[in-house]
Amino acid sequence: MKNGPSPRSGPLAPMIITDPKTLCLAFLGGIIPSLLWLWFWLKEDDGHPEPKGLLAIVFIMGMIVVLLVLPIQKFIQDSVGSLSGQIVLWASAEEIIKYLAVLLVLCKTNNANDPIDWSIYLITAALGFAALENMLFLLKVFPSSIETTLNLFNMGNLRFLGANLLHAISSAIIGISIGISFFMPKWKKGVFLFVGFLIAIVLHSTFNFFIIRNNGNDFLKVLTFLWVVTIIVMLLFEKIRRMSKNY
Repeated sequence: MKNGPSPRSGPLAPMIITDPKTLCLAFLGGIIPSLLWLWFWLKEDDGHPEPKGLLAIVFIMGMIVVLLVLPIQKFIQDSVGSLSGQIVLWASAEEIIKYLAVLLVLCKTNNANDPIDWSIYLITAALGFAALENMLFLLKVFPSSIETTLNLFNMGNLRFLGANLLHAISSAIIGISIGISFFMPKWKKGVFLFVGFLIAIVLHSTFNFFIIRNNGNDFLKVLTFLWVVTIIVMLLFEKIRRMSKNY
């Protein structure tokens, strides 16, 4: 592996930054791409719009749980010697925590009453998660030298073109598994949910593995693969949307 920070080489430790300009750039650089992706996915659900206030809460909750994931990932990094094992466990922690964040918000509401609803809420939480993760990444690299910062341009592409999409698609897969099994018996719902988690974790781990292995040099290959998966997910998303329309 080449020297220099990796776009996804482990927990993103928060840094104490006081410069207002740096904080502002990190905030905008982290949240704008996530909001653009969120707008895209919500537009796909224009027939069954969810309450904007609840979506905002879910988005913020997705950001908050990053602070819970960080110490878990640090513990994994310190406890697991195998890089492959670390990558799988990091991905597992993120997917489970994002799901639990949505579950916590929705447990006392009746808003998840259509097959498509879980996909929407999970994507929203995932993009909130990605927003804060990207902010922390920017705060970590902004104090670097000019040369190092310029070398991080491609890594930034990985985070904003790849990481945001990865989080959204991984969580969408879990939401779609819930949507497909929406009218099935409880035990089948459990099976679909497990399979959804399994696919999401495999996808998440595979993306991280190839990015870390070559320090971002496989960007185009990995992003192409991710877009192929995205097209498949969008087709399934449309199937769930039609189920909700007929519900």
